[in-house]
Amino acid sequence: MLICPYIVRQKEPFSPPTTMQFSFKNYNTEGFHDEMFTPDGKVRTGYEAFRQRVEQLTQAELLNRQHSAERALMSMGITFNVYSEGEGTERIMPIDIIPRIVNGREWDRLEKGLAQRILALNLFLDDIYNDQKILKDGIIPRDLIETSKCFLEPCMGLKPPKGIWCHITGTDLIKGDNGEFMVLEDNLRCPSGVSYMLENRESSKQIFPEVLARTGVRPVSDYPTRLFEMLQFIADRPNPNIVVLTPGIYNSAYFEHSYLAQQMGVELVDARDLVVSGGYVKMRTTRGFEVVDVIYRRIDDTFMDPHAFNPHSLIGIPGIFEVYKKGRVALANAPGTGVADDKVIYAYVPRIIKYYLGEEAIIPNVETYVCREENDLKYVLENIENLVVKEANEAGGYGMLIGPKATKEDHALFREKVKENPRNYIAQPVISLSRVPCLIEDNPEGRHVDLRPYVLYGDGINVIPGGLTRVALRKGSLVVNSSQGGGGKDTWVLY
Repeated sequence: MLICPYIVRQKEPFSPPTTMQFSFKNYNTEGFHDEMFTPDGKVRTGYEAFRQRVEQLTQAELLNRQHSAERALMSMGITFNVYSEGEGTERIMPIDIIPRIVNGREWDRLEKGLAQRILALNLFLDDIYNDQKILKDGIIPRDLIETSKCFLEPCMGLKPPKGIWCHITGTDLIKGDNGEFMVLEDNLRCPSGVSYMLENRESSKQIFPEVLARTGVRPVSDYPTRLFEMLQFIADRPNPNIVVLTPGIYNSAYFEHSYLAQQMGVELVDARDLVVSGGYVKMRTTRGFEVVDVIYRRIDDTFMDPHAFNPHSLIGIPGIFEVYKKGRVALANAPGTGVADDKVIYAYVPRIIKYYLGEEAIIPNVETYVCREENDLKYVLENIENLVVKEANEAGGYGMLIGPKATKEDHALFREKVKENPRNYIAQPVISLSRVPCLIEDNPEGRHVDLRPYVLYGDGINVIPGGLTRVALRKGSLVVNSSQGGGGKDTWVLY
């Protein structure tokens, strides 16, 4: 039996909680933009009711609530897999019970900006796999697309159902010193983490029910219903047969695959359950084969069909891509969307928005140096110790150099990597991510955060009011990924 280990969040010596009242009185706001407090210690709009309630509790009471939330996640099996040194370890997603609160006006702007970005990226994907006008007009260099690892030649000429490519998106946002949101990267293939968003909210309902009611927080619990309705929309017949396709139980996000299937009331399947027969995708059941109309795939593009993409894939369904091209099954997301996840393409998204929509980007990008461009390359090589350097197609905090925290040997190594393959790298200034208070032992301490809102594109673009706030729980760390010591917290969006 696989036992899910408890995650120890801090290595500092632990001192038993006391009966003292919990207080933010000695909370340190210096050096970074803090989302709960102004530099002079005043509570920001939206946090007043939460602070008033939480400071009525003792340190022991609050810590007990934290432990209760962690035990609940363990008992429900809400885990992810981490693979290191050849061994797989199943862990809970560390949770911090102090919520991140976003005021309504700020969220309304984000909602418009995210909808704008997804609309433009969808038009971009449709264009580059068909007419390629943006390339012919020189807005984006042709070789940049053709050398992207995620540009799939077999998708040329593809017309997905209802013209939608990116049905589910998770866009990563950060705040810097000025307190304004910026887009850090796009995730249009198989964005994960939404199950943690939903379960973090359930934890908040148990821990702070009266504060949630008084504060007026927008709901996120209808996400599975909205996801199901979106998947129904892209089907070509009423009452479609919908499935969630998983790589299997050893995938890092397997819990999420099974969770969403269960919440939507649809079948969770893997490659063994599906077969192409008679020109359709069919599912094996105890009653015989059933035609499948819509597949919410959680398998990477190139592993989906060994006939069309990676011939060595053992988790795909041979022939499924041909059925898809004939319009006999709908896939979410569409194959080929990964080209928009390329971190080099990311640098061009403001131009993409301007080209297709005639608008300036509502949410700006982080300033980005594209190493394939001569002047940018020269700057990066000369200033690498002050920059964050990223590989174009890596994720999870891997393939990345944080210059100020790296050694001279690391700097030299990355300089050689960049010079050897400049197309594969971008660089950005080190952003002092905003901080939100976290419960560390029995006291509040600031930790850096980002935000991944989820966007559904079906009969319109639907931005879920909140998202997964990821937290760099290691003191001083800027890396929020769960595989590298990060955790999550609930995101309260106010009306």
